[in-house]
Amino acid sequence: MELDYDRMVQKALMQVVRESLVQTAEKGLMGSHHFYITFQTNRPDVVMPASLREKYLEEMTIVLQHQFWDLKVTANNFSVTLSFDDKHEVLTIPFGAVINFLDPSVKFGLQFEPVAPAPASDNGGAAPKGEGKGKKTPSKVVALDTFRKK
Repeated sequence: MELDYDRMVQKALMQVVRESLVQTAEKGLMGSHHFYITFQTNRPDVVMPASLREKYLEEMTIVLQHQFWDLKVTANNFSVTLSFDDKHEVLTIPFGAVINFLDPSVKFGLQFEPVAPAPASDNGGAAPKGEGKGKKTPSKVVALDTFRKK
C-alpha cells in the first residue's frame, strides 16, 4: 500500500480554508480580508435554491466580504446566508465541493481537486464531468509562491 500524499496535502490545505472560515464565523472578517470561494453546484450534497442551481449549472463563486450572514462551519461543510436579487438565501457547501479559495487582500489562493460526494443515492451511473471509467485524474500541486507578496 502506498501513501496517498496528494490526498493528504489536499486535506491539510482544506483545513486552512476551514480554519479561515471558523475564525471569520467567530470574529468576523479582520482587516481587509475577504474570500472568493468557487464550488461545484452540480453535486447532490450542495444545498442551494433551485433558481441558483439552474443559473449556475456546474460551479459558482461566492464572495464573503460585506454582505453575508449566519456563517456556520462544521467538520464537513459550511453554510452562509447571502443576498441574491435582494433576497436572502442560505447555501450549504461541503468542503469537498470547493474548487478554489482566494483571499485577494493578501494574494493567497488555493485550488483543489473536487472530492466525490459520499454515495447517498443512485445517480444513474453518470460519471462526474471530466471523469470516465478507468481514468484517474492526476492531482495538481499548487505553488503558493504565485500568490505571495514579493
